[in-house]
Amino acid sequence: MAAKTVPAVAAKGLDAEGFIEREGSLGRVPHPFRPVVAAARDRVLDLFGSRLHSAYLYGSIPRGTARVGRSDLDLLLALKDEPTEADREDVQTLGKTLDEEFPQIDGVGTLLYSRTLLLSELERHDMGWFVACLCTPLLGDDLAEYLPRYRPDSLLARETNGDLALLLPRWRERIEAADSAETRSRLVRFMSRHLVRTAFTLVMPRWNGWTSDLAEMAEVFAAYYPERADQARTAAVLGGSPSADTAVLRTYVDDLGPWLADEYTRVHGTKTPRP
Repeated sequence: MAAKTVPAVAAKGLDAEGFIEREGSLGRVPHPFRPVVAAARDRVLDLFGSRLHSAYLYGSIPRGTARVGRSDLDLLLALKDEPTEADREDVQTLGKTLDEEFPQIDGVGTLLYSRTLLLSELERHDMGWFVACLCTPLLGDDLAEYLPRYRPDSLLARETNGDLALLLPRWRERIEAADSAETRSRLVRFMSRHLVRTAFTLVMPRWNGWTSDLAEMAEVFAAYYPERADQARTAAVLGGSPSADTAVLRTYVDDLGPWLADEYTRVHGTKTPRP
């Protein structure tokens, strides 16, 4: 049973009317990362030209919290038409090139979607919310202008992270296939972050606020589920400084992940199925 306590972290991230404020801005990009952002902007435009509707930054770089040599460059690209497999391969190549050229980043992650999908009703409270609240415009017409404002409610919680139960079997397959310390370390980083964010959105409506800081997310969750507090705090640390320990990954898919998936379903229900 969840404890009825007041979180140590005060609720924040909302405007005066209770809507989630958009985080990040180009003005917050730390100086060492500005050449990376400029190169990414120019090359994305060269790559897609008139097919590009808009491009965005997200993650630690536009929030101003990126660490040189430790943080990755996160991009979201919206095309006017549906992306092809060739488009996805081109984006992968672009990411590898940027990663090799700029030592201040540790990898590039690029999400590639069509404008139609991002504005669809199905994605309204998932990828639509992501663009409107967590993405910083870099190029083109900002899709946030066509999307609603969002509150930290149960609907948003369900549609953003209510699919953990579906993800766990895939995670187990990826763990089995991990054949190097580098691969395991990347999995620990990815799964740690995903689980902390899911733990946070589980309690987000009760906390009535928003944060993207992993440590704060863990502390908010810990106030409502003290029996799982240590696991959340440890995952938050590993999300920033991952190990290559297979035992950590096993704990995620055999203990914390299944418990969190069940509790999420009990509290918020399951995410609307995707095609």
